[in-house]
Amino acid sequence: MLQFSTKDSLVTTRHRSRKNMSSVTTINCQCESERIHFTLTSVELHTVTVSSLPLLMELYMEAVEYLKAYDISPVTEDEIVDSELLQDVFIEETEWDSHSPLQTEPCLPSTPTTENPDDLLQKRIVVLKGVLISEEIYLTELETLLTPMKALKAAAGTSQPVLSTKQVQTVFYQIPELRDLHKDFFTSLRARLQPDEVMDPGAQQGLERVEAPVMQLLSVGDLFLKFVNQLGVYRGFIDNYENAVEIVQKCMQSDQRFRTLAESMMSSKGSDNVKTKYTFEALLYKPLDRVMKTTLVLHDLWKHTPPDHPDSITLQEALRLSSSFLSGVNERSQCKRSVKLSRGERRQLIRDGFVVDVCENGHNLRHLFLYTDMLLCARLTSAGRQAQYRFCWYLPLVGLKVLWAAEHLPSSEYQVKISKTRAKMYQLNQALQQHTKGGKVSVSRTADRLRRKLEECEIWLLTNTPSFTLDLHSTSGKSHTMRLFSLYDLNEWKEAIEKQSGNCVEMVPPDLLSVTSSCIKLRMTQQPPLHCVQSNKSVHICGSLYVMVHSACGLQNMSSAYVCVEVDGFEFYDRRKQTCLSAFCVTPQWDEELVFQVDGAQQLFLVFVSQYENGTQDEIVGRMVLNLDTDNMLKKWKKVTCSLGQVDVTLSIKYMPHPLEPPSTTPLVQEPVFCVPIGQVAIQESVLVPHIVRSCVEEVERRGLNEEGIYRISGVSSEIQALKHAFNTNYREAVSKLRTVDVNAVSGTLKLYFRELPLPLIPSEQFKELADALDIADPYLRADSMLTLLEALPDVNRNTLLFLLHHLKRVAERKEENKMSLSNLATVFGPSLLRPPVARVDISQEVEVQVQVIFLYLQCQNLPEALLTKQLDFNELET
Repeated sequence: MLQFSTKDSLVTTRHRSRKNMSSVTTINCQCESERIHFTLTSVELHTVTVSSLPLLMELYMEAVEYLKAYDISPVTEDEIVDSELLQDVFIEETEWDSHSPLQTEPCLPSTPTTENPDDLLQKRIVVLKGVLISEEIYLTELETLLTPMKALKAAAGTSQPVLSTKQVQTVFYQIPELRDLHKDFFTSLRARLQPDEVMDPGAQQGLERVEAPVMQLLSVGDLFLKFVNQLGVYRGFIDNYENAVEIVQKCMQSDQRFRTLAESMMSSKGSDNVKTKYTFEALLYKPLDRVMKTTLVLHDLWKHTPPDHPDSITLQEALRLSSSFLSGVNERSQCKRSVKLSRGERRQLIRDGFVVDVCENGHNLRHLFLYTDMLLCARLTSAGRQAQYRFCWYLPLVGLKVLWAAEHLPSSEYQVKISKTRAKMYQLNQALQQHTKGGKVSVSRTADRLRRKLEECEIWLLTNTPSFTLDLHSTSGKSHTMRLFSLYDLNEWKEAIEKQSGNCVEMVPPDLLSVTSSCIKLRMTQQPPLHCVQSNKSVHICGSLYVMVHSACGLQNMSSAYVCVEVDGFEFYDRRKQTCLSAFCVTPQWDEELVFQVDGAQQLFLVFVSQYENGTQDEIVGRMVLNLDTDNMLKKWKKVTCSLGQVDVTLSIKYMPHPLEPPSTTPLVQEPVFCVPIGQVAIQESVLVPHIVRSCVEEVERRGLNEEGIYRISGVSSEIQALKHAFNTNYREAVSKLRTVDVNAVSGTLKLYFRELPLPLIPSEQFKELADALDIADPYLRADSMLTLLEALPDVNRNTLLFLLHHLKRVAERKEENKMSLSNLATVFGPSLLRPPVARVDISQEVEVQVQVIFLYLQCQNLPEALLTKQLDFNELET
């Protein structure tokens, strides 16, 4: 852990990493009047050392501007209401770490503050130090870029040139002039900050000796104004940039010598001369990134300059000129000739939206743009009041492969964080509703604070709650992983990318500056999907939403399928649930009830997913969105049939309005199913036949009917115990294990479940009555008596027994292959399903009764069919 201190501020940096020119730095900045906590990702930050810490402050300022783009206003400590509700969820500051760039509290104002002049001067020192060090780093990058220029020029006159003379001039156009411009500015600024000594390029200790009184008299505004007046040098570089990149990319493909050079350029940074590896194209982009950052730096310096300081007016003029220059560059880029693609097409924006960019160091909220021939990822910043996008990465659509997957559950500690954040959101929303009663919009400090806190919590949940990932793999070897907020959104993005990728046969190298700048005007999505911003209070659904998924038809091939159901609204509770996997068939049947606690929900999203027997990943077959009409489903079941692509899904919906209970601050833990009364398990799952019974039976019927000795031969004990643990802790993991373990382990798990029931499936109270029924001589009367006793069983016991009996009869139909007759199966299951009362009878008689009861039921020709769920009282609706 490294620390950099001034009189009033403390900056702490942690968990440094360096890979692919990116790093993540968590920064806590503590000042007298504001506290800021966030996570920052920057392609600029390769090494975090004591000498480069002021650069962190510059990046911190830049991140604050990013936050301002989402209208998160500044808050000072005197505005914070002394309330537990407005406290952070986690007591320890380190536990609120977030990888979201928006996870912060107050941000700096957009105009000069009214803070104490001494405080402003201290912050001004920090900003100037950051400017000086970042200029030094930028100069080393330009020098690295210019290193091969002389050699390439010399080789151009030989018989085997790497680049022609004209290509060398194009690639390095205006770069020496940019270096001279920044070298002059750096030298002048360094001399102004340290008038009594000449500092080596890597020395930083002298900066620490600059006292506040000296800084109060120090004027640097003229240096910045002179620098801004020479920004015209950048115009030529920007106009030439696209041509330079095109030459670099073509030469990398055609010349191994240039490719070796372009992929391994080394630059030294900081006083410790740490070497950083760049590509030629990455270094060529540095001037574009630098010129866009100029306005941000000037704005931060002006904000922290007291109004009566000699530099205030000069810096304001420099800021105006810089903003004007940048606007002019953007307009020139927009007015350039349109980029033509194959078959006369032009680059157009197809789709855009907010996603979470996943890297090995964290998750960051980003704006993704799908163009005709490429995917562009950018992040929103602002220079003053002018919003703009910063380039992050892009991938060509040609040959792009797209894969998706569901994320695994996080650790128990992280689940606790999610639960606490949801509970805090609920409390904030309740408090905010109290302030806005009667339709009046409160403008009090408390209400504003509550809105900001609510927005922060929702953004944190968006970027940290496990959801679905979209993996993008380019033919160039580059890959990126995006996290989508819902499976419905993921499928929309996946379809759009694959459709456009299939139509794309080439990619024209983009002018990254113009394309990124145009995002502001072209974007169709203005804000992240925050319900606290988008909610419509005129349609307010609050209570329980019941969704019973019955069945589906229309599948062309046999598969195991499930339906994912999602709702919108506040994420106080789980907004996504899914049915169990069905048996392998073309007409899946679930009859499974999903219950949602909703607040502000307006739409229901359905996604149908298939798992084919030899498939490598789940396939999304279709999707649909339903508008929730409370009048048609209020307190009554409404049955509808929805078309999801080629599949029709039948489901029923019911809405019960009621005040919501506060969400638990501890994550919900799945209740165990083994050694638990079967009636209790059925209540937990809202079914008549427990999922474990259905899943094991379906898996045995899928691949065990021809297995010799099925239910007689024991499976591997370790596999059976692993399945038992999975069913007790994570049902979805258990279903996945069922697909891969030996089928005898599946049958062994089913036998173990019935054997470990604390109360047998057939209650012991009926043991004597069943034994008496066996003594009836007339076979018809005996069968009627047995069926009467079966009908008298509790609903769950009766339907589970019927479900099992029908399954065992199907097993016996293959007795020629599996060697398991009805008698053998009765011998295996009888002792587990039926047990005598505590007052035990003769052992031999006991076993005979157990086996004969099950055997007679298996021989019965008119066994009723089992019901998997309770029948609903439908008020039918047309499809």
